[in-house]
Amino acid sequence: MYVQKCGLRATHLEWFNLISSTGKRYIGYSSLKSINNASIEKMSLASSLACLVDESDERKPMNRLELKRFLELRIKKRVKHQFRDGKFHNLIEKVIASPYTLQDAYDSVRVNSKVNLASERDNIDFDSLAEELASGKFDINSNINSISTRGVNKEKLVLPNLKMNVIQEAIRIALEVVYRPHFSKISHGCRSGRGQSSALKYICKEIVNPDWWFPLVLDKKIDTRILSKLISTMESKIQDPKLYSIFHSMFNAGVLNMQFGGFAKGHGLPQEDVLSPILMNIYLDLFDREILNLSMKYEVLDDSQCNESKLRSWFRRQMGPTQGNMSGVRVHCCRLMDEILIVVKGSKEVSLALKSEIETYMQGSLYLDFDSKTNILPCNDIRGVKFMGKIIKRTVIESPAVRAVHKLKEKVELFALQKEEAWDEGMVRIGKKVLGHGFKKVKESEIKHLADCNSVLSHVSCFRKPGMETDHWYKVLLKVWMQDINLKKIDPEEHILSKYITEKALPQDLKDSFYTFQNHAKSYVSSETESTATLLPESSISSESVYITQVFPPLKAIRMCLQRYGITNLEGHPRACHMLVLLDHDHIIDWFHGIVNRWLTWYHLCDEIKLIITEKVRKSCIRTLATKYRLNESEIERKFDSDLSRLPSTENDFVKEILESCYDEGLLYGIPYSGLCLLSLARIVSESRPCTCFVIGCRAAAPCVYTIHAMQRQKFPVWVTGFSSCIHPSIHRRRIGLCKQHLKDLFIGHISLQSISFDSWN
Repeated sequence: MYVQKCGLRATHLEWFNLISSTGKRYIGYSSLKSINNASIEKMSLASSLACLVDESDERKPMNRLELKRFLELRIKKRVKHQFRDGKFHNLIEKVIASPYTLQDAYDSVRVNSKVNLASERDNIDFDSLAEELASGKFDINSNINSISTRGVNKEKLVLPNLKMNVIQEAIRIALEVVYRPHFSKISHGCRSGRGQSSALKYICKEIVNPDWWFPLVLDKKIDTRILSKLISTMESKIQDPKLYSIFHSMFNAGVLNMQFGGFAKGHGLPQEDVLSPILMNIYLDLFDREILNLSMKYEVLDDSQCNESKLRSWFRRQMGPTQGNMSGVRVHCCRLMDEILIVVKGSKEVSLALKSEIETYMQGSLYLDFDSKTNILPCNDIRGVKFMGKIIKRTVIESPAVRAVHKLKEKVELFALQKEEAWDEGMVRIGKKVLGHGFKKVKESEIKHLADCNSVLSHVSCFRKPGMETDHWYKVLLKVWMQDINLKKIDPEEHILSKYITEKALPQDLKDSFYTFQNHAKSYVSSETESTATLLPESSISSESVYITQVFPPLKAIRMCLQRYGITNLEGHPRACHMLVLLDHDHIIDWFHGIVNRWLTWYHLCDEIKLIITEKVRKSCIRTLATKYRLNESEIERKFDSDLSRLPSTENDFVKEILESCYDEGLLYGIPYSGLCLLSLARIVSESRPCTCFVIGCRAAAPCVYTIHAMQRQKFPVWVTGFSSCIHPSIHRRRIGLCKQHLKDLFIGHISLQSISFDSWN
């Protein structure tokens, strides 16, 4: 390096100083001496700063989302070059059948699998693969694999191999470029910025005072009619016979597994190929446009608007006067992939008419089947509506003054309830003592010198059969007594002891005082609410109740999942998950951490989930580790304190986890919907029986082989609870090899079952 300034070369410098403590190089000199002994020039500040040499900072490595965005952007530029005359032409020949596009698609598949792009690559000749695609000689049947169920009922699942995965990924990215700008705003799912969170935000915040709602439950697998309709729809934007020929070949080979209703059954399953989400969005975009037309049809007939626009008035005149008066009608629709929710503000007749038109269009134009038994529910129904694996309800919000009145009422009710529970508990306890005293008397009657010949028990003992045990004889007496007082079999034991044994023996004054207190408490609650409400200002009392939309998790289904996977016992208490005991401690914690990640992603608006995480999931993880190491739970918490911190235990931990669980559904295609499976250790890999990681694009050695357990196989529709709710029977109990990193990624939810190649053993 040399410094040149004002015609002076580096050889003219007498000396220089180099300081590198701050990462920059500062070159300064105190004197310059010319060859001819010229006088020393005084250098200005600007001249000194001109000698400052800055070194460029190194670029930070791109994260996973940035890599995906970069790779898709490169393919996007190639696709846009094929746009002319309002259509995209020859995408297969000009874009997809290109070695550069196929290599970018291969890297995109590896990013989905969370594989380092600098690692060893698979042996794929992209040039020859591109030539086969361009010439139409690519054989799909030789690039797919099928696995069948074990047992009598054979079910086959067709899965693409690596080359087929690369081609499908390239086609998917190309279709995203074409259709992403044209999707409707009511469409959510597998789109950047428009996922589950945006759908819930629209339902809870944007829909104001709805009256009726109903979900549209689809259940249909792709057939020839749907495929023909899909291709005819795509021909309006894409002119490429080779692309449609590949679709037909995929469908005939069974690798195009688009199932309407499949995303509601369980997200991220291996039978849902990478093309299914984009093709489903393209096909159901026809429904999105139709529902917008229907909403316009019903809303333009609104007579409640005095100052309506000219456009609305023109639409009203075009519809004619025969449509009737539909005052105040508003139609809202939210679609998350194949899950659809229709919300109507208006009368029930309007909602029924709209539902009928939607079903007619679905069945007649889109050839889709649906659950015709779905009823229209009022939005203020306490049952709510089931949508996106959640329960959506409308609840009342009260003013602070009214809430204060209700708070006083609730305190009195709680006090009365506590006294009632104490009374019932005392009655049951006394009743049990009475039963024990009676049993004691029956035993005493068997002893001759203790028996009382004048007692009732001695008179009825003559009916005792010879050889009958004491407890059996006592049960017979109780049975006869119950028949005598006409007790029902459905009455619980506590009710019988309290009402028919204890209370009848109590003094009447004691019973009257208790029931008088309860009646006074009930009358006080009702009168206090009315009298206090009259004292409130009129501004605090609203004539109409204010409702808000809230999201609730399916707690019953979640508790069943926890019990099915061995996290809780039959009583709902946390227990050790014995199928995880043979795994390493960090992988055990990762498995429970995966539950937390999924629940905070899907149920971050639900406070009930936080309680289940802290009371059941975290406790089950600790007990699993305690079973593995045979230590006390307190010792386990001290030993793995840093690792267990990944399982939230306080409110601040939940906020941190929610912020870290952000993702992009458009880039991480299908991964956010992946369900959690239970893996058990099958065997340790040895030199005689080596194994490579089954994750697509990963060439690392797998130290262990694991068995997949699908513990939750249910019929449609099911709840999306965080676990794999619907998995193909052929995947159950399959053995897969995974490296340590990808086992962690699968547990936490950074990769899905789509990233696993189930044909690797072949």
